[in-house]
Amino acid sequence: MKKLLIAIFTTAALAFSACGNDQHGEHGSSDAAAGEAKAHGAGKEYTSAYICPMHCQGSGSDQAGTCPACGMDYVAQADHVKDGHQH
Repeated sequence: MKKLLIAIFTTAALAFSACGNDQHGEHGSSDAAAGEAKAHGAGKEYTSAYICPMHCQGSGSDQAGTCPACGMDYVAQADHVKDGHQH
């Protein structure tokens, strides 16, 4: 019984601590609020001028087009990250 309670409390603690983990912290920054769009990841699938909304590996371009991996239309980086975009 004691082991079961420890397992339940450990699981609950891990679940609650994971909920507070903000991996995309730059979305809520004052720079974003000031209208300055920031990339929210590393690699060209996050930092290019035009990106795939799904951030497929190897996607991203300096020009509008479609993602070679999934076929979705690229969106402008500034439009994708404005207004606190989150996954």
